[in-house]
Amino acid sequence: MPILEKKIVIVNKLGLHARAATQLVQLANKFSATVTLHLGDKQASANSVLGLMMLEGNQGKELNVVSQGEDAVEALAAVEALIAGRFNEQE
Repeated sequence: MPILEKKIVIVNKLGLHARAATQLVQLANKFSATVTLHLGDKQASANSVLGLMMLEGNQGKELNVVSQGEDAVEALAAVEALIAGRFNEQE
């Protein structure tokens, strides 16, 4: 099973708040791969809204996203696209 890692900067104005975390969880649940986000010394599963919010991911912070499993490539690409797309927020 491949393990992929990528550093992704949070670009949306409100950061990884409740609505953004919910979108990320919904996206991660579409894949069989395990996706984990790391910020500093904290880490959270992409399947946990509360865990993601506890990362305190503000705008400009750099996440290390780790994806592991059969569809790890697709999962990582989807997470990157969601974050780069500012969680579909109008700013």
